[in-house]
Amino acid sequence: MPYLGIQTNAEIGDKDSFLKDTSALVAKELGKPERYVMVSVERREMLFGGSGGSCAFVELRSIGLPSSETASLSHAICDFIKERLKISPERVYINFADVRGNMWGWNGSTF
Repeated sequence: MPYLGIQTNAEIGDKDSFLKDTSALVAKELGKPERYVMVSVERREMLFGGSGGSCAFVELRSIGLPSSETASLSHAICDFIKERLKISPERVYINFADVRGNMWGWNGSTF
């Protein structure tokens, strides 16, 4: 049920490898089975702080996402993006959303 979406203007390179590694990161950091993790990456034109340099917008949605862990999640995600996409953490915004189980559909039902 976790979903991590990345929008960036940076070159992604090997998208399959990037997506697999991103999925593994989300599962590890949230302690959830990877079989439920969904990730996406989209390359698009972006501007941050008046500059067209490399930047990213990330959204992480999950059922039971504890607000007490968002700082450590932000650190892990920013480190990953810095390593893989060469984007400075100061040019990354992350939106966290804790979703109620009955508001997350899957397999013809909800969680």
